[in-house]
Amino acid sequence: MHDPGRGAPLAMVHFKDPYKFKTRKELFIAPEGMYTGQFLYCGKKASLQIGNVLPVGTMPEGTIVCNLEEKTGDRGRLARASGNYATVIAHNHDTKKTRVKLPSGAKKIIPSNNRAMVGIVAGGGRIDKPILKAGRAYHKYKVKRNCWPKVRGVAMNPVEHPHGGGNHQHIGKASTVKRGTSAGRKVGLIAARRTGRIRGGKVDKKED
Repeated sequence: MHDPGRGAPLAMVHFKDPYKFKTRKELFIAPEGMYTGQFLYCGKKASLQIGNVLPVGTMPEGTIVCNLEEKTGDRGRLARASGNYATVIAHNHDTKKTRVKLPSGAKKIIPSNNRAMVGIVAGGGRIDKPILKAGRAYHKYKVKRNCWPKVRGVAMNPVEHPHGGGNHQHIGKASTVKRGTSAGRKVGLIAARRTGRIRGGKVDKKED
């Protein structure tokens, strides 16, 4: 299934209701390799197969997971974007905690009871293909939201934007505005801590 608010595809999963003779529909973020008609299993006794949902404490170290719970029972908060995944690093059975590596590279300690889906989120490499022409950008944003094309403020008239007007395209004043600025004037760099180039960054020295 397609969702305009996200880049990853969705899967509609039918669960058997344990109390009534019917099925319940749930929307899952689809991992790579999931197919129509596949049987999914959730719980501690579920097998370690793509699409199954089980606690991270029961997974072996090095398992690739997605849609990982940050707090037990929150239905998944981490590694949900297209192509993202988290890695189970280590378990501490005494404290019942598990260490995972997030898509950002950060390490995080979570309860071992937190659930996760086995596999990588589908739709990876979505932004690798260049748009190349305006027509493709038009169709891309047509199904998402009305945010394209975006006209610059300096290209407008002074009645249309605070940056508009002048004999040539320039802002004409500082582009930083304070946090409490009125709604019509609140454009540009809002409550910026600093502006300009970032100088003095760390430089990795190459070993000879």
